[in-house]
Amino acid sequence: MSDTGSHTAAVARLEDLLGYAFTDRVQLVEALTHRSYAGEQQLEHSYERLEFLGDAVLQLVVTRYLFDTRPDLAEGEMAKVRAAVVNERTLARVARNIEIGPALLLGRGEELTGGREKDSLLSDALESLVGAIFREAGLAVVEPLILDLWRDIIDDRAEAPGERDYKTRLQETLARHGLRPRYEVDEDGPEHAKQFTARVFAAGELLGEGTGTSKKRAEQAAAQVAAVAFEQRA
Repeated sequence: MSDTGSHTAAVARLEDLLGYAFTDRVQLVEALTHRSYAGEQQLEHSYERLEFLGDAVLQLVVTRYLFDTRPDLAEGEMAKVRAAVVNERTLARVARNIEIGPALLLGRGEELTGGREKDSLLSDALESLVGAIFREAGLAVVEPLILDLWRDIIDDRAEAPGERDYKTRLQETLARHGLRPRYEVDEDGPEHAKQFTARVFAAGELLGEGTGTSKKRAEQAAAQVAAVAFEQRA
């Protein structure tokens, strides 16, 4: 397959995973164009302006979702959750899930230095795509697309605002060794005062155990124990 054919296939795959097909293909190309490629090809625009717009849209959608679904969270707690889910690391994670990397248009220098795997480029390009969809279709279309990609991440962090996301840390650590975590959770106590105990395994080995007042808090506690222990022995 030619480079052009490979890129076309990568863009089609991205749109399929994203759940949105662009009508304005010129804008889609702009949304995937890094400044290094724009410079080499003497193009007028890269994705930087769309990235600026997309960041604002993403912040708004996450804020509104938290405001509408988590009346238990104070303003400061909502701010912590938003900061935890709208940042370079989390955006890059989402970008990898929808395979943005292969669809990017990069200059030779960025290509040679692994630009398609850089968190900074992936997160910027994801914001650019959000901005491009907002421009083309408006908030009513882009908001559910964003929530489809982010809802689980937001809900998970909203369970424990300000706490470090140890589940993600453990998952990334294990992935470097070709492993995936598996959680088992038990609950005990009356309905109004349940206590949860979580255990996390990889390749059949118990890595950590933790407790909490919710399933997600218990899993985070178990992941924290496992992540620290695994990193120390790795």
